[in-house]
Amino acid sequence: MPKTAPSADPRRWTALIFIALAQLMVVLDATIVNIALPHAQAALDISESNKQWVITAYALAFGSLLLFGGRIADLWGRKQTFVIGLAGFAAASALGGAAVNEAMLLGARALQGVFGALLAPAALSLLAVMFTEPRERAKAFGIFGAIAGGGGAVGLILGGVLTQYMDWRWTFYVNIPFAIVAAVGAVLVIREPAGSRNSSKLDVPGVILATAGLVALVYGFTRAESDGWSDGGTIGMFVASVVLLAAFVVVEARVKAPLLPLRVITERNRAGAYLSLGLAIIGMFGLFLFLTYYMQVVKGYSPVKTGLAFLPMIAGMIIGSTQIGTRLMVRVAPRKLMAPGFLVGAVGMAMLSQIDLDSSYPALILPAFLLLGLGMGTAFMPAMSLATYGVQAQDAGVASAMVNTSQQVGGAIGTALLNTIAASATTDYARSHLAGAAGNPRLHMEALVHGYTVAIWWAVGILVVSAIIAAVFINAGRPNMNQTVAGSGDDQDQDIPVPVMAH
Repeated sequence: MPKTAPSADPRRWTALIFIALAQLMVVLDATIVNIALPHAQAALDISESNKQWVITAYALAFGSLLLFGGRIADLWGRKQTFVIGLAGFAAASALGGAAVNEAMLLGARALQGVFGALLAPAALSLLAVMFTEPRERAKAFGIFGAIAGGGGAVGLILGGVLTQYMDWRWTFYVNIPFAIVAAVGAVLVIREPAGSRNSSKLDVPGVILATAGLVALVYGFTRAESDGWSDGGTIGMFVASVVLLAAFVVVEARVKAPLLPLRVITERNRAGAYLSLGLAIIGMFGLFLFLTYYMQVVKGYSPVKTGLAFLPMIAGMIIGSTQIGTRLMVRVAPRKLMAPGFLVGAVGMAMLSQIDLDSSYPALILPAFLLLGLGMGTAFMPAMSLATYGVQAQDAGVASAMVNTSQQVGGAIGTALLNTIAASATTDYARSHLAGAAGNPRLHMEALVHGYTVAIWWAVGILVVSAIIAAVFINAGRPNMNQTVAGSGDDQDQDIPVPVMAH
């Protein structure tokens, strides 16, 4: 017998503003510090070998604790976890802005990661349990998807403005007003649906194994970037990660109250969404890195001009997510948006592989950015919605954490993998063109750009694989407009089940 969804919270759209603001803050923080890093390094006398830890400390803490944060949100309540995450993130940001030495800055970045891991899944799972009507859900996830996709580029712009016109410390302090407004709004406006908490105990062995396994994985890719793929420590980290994560799966299949119920990731539509999203992020993160360097080092753009150059990509993402994705998601199956979206993104990425020393921004980079933004925005929105669709309300936090985990791990892999490919191609190009690149500035630039283009072609391939996964794995049909729970699980296109909140 079909069950109807409960009456919706009348203040859910106001709540979305504060949830989106918090998500923007978290996504911004992944890139805003990148542009400020050279200034912070000089001010605090951070060594060349330790500068990567300003980025890695955040990524390690955030990526490895997300599953734990998602389950805490399910157990404690999403609103409470959301507010605690905001308060802690603001305090960690204040600590980072006031840092007087390297250790204080690195500690603040790790703390930001810890509280971000509470905040991010709580934000997405609040959205999942508050918006259950398909049309509204499409709009809400369209806005959220645009922020998640374009926030990194906004971080580059804001980081450039704050660093160039104020001080690197403001890339930390800027989080505080965001957090205060979002926390006050959450306390006043957000209401969780009744009965959506999970009353089971915390799976401590699962927490330990998942956290250790993800730390080893993210750190392995970080080491690969700095020490090489064949380094003993790098290989050791990857082996440890495989062993720990395999043990985690075994434990989760046996315990009564698992940290990550395997039903969340074995359902083929969610699995396809997590996998395609994670792969797409691998390509996107690498691109941000290369294009930032290309514009500043090769083209000579200022930090602010570099940030502004990314604006068309953000505009494309917003249009793709809130207009194309939102309007079509209630009419067509998600894979019919995701697969073409990733392919359009791949075309934009392929155009960027044609950059050289004298490439025109309006003629080449601008149209490529627009295509990339439109494609990724269109694909991200149904992917993020599908990744939390149909889960039991008590699992919404951990399902949301899997979305964030695929993004964080994808970002770490993308940065390390594509950076290594680019560096290797640059070295080979310089060597094959005889005279050392150091003695010939133009050859040095040509070698750099060659490295970027080789890595961008890899990113094109990764986006094509994302499109294939979306087309093959995902078999959900368009959302059921009658708000009923779907029945069978055969290989034909099925109606996406609308989550029914437990009471």
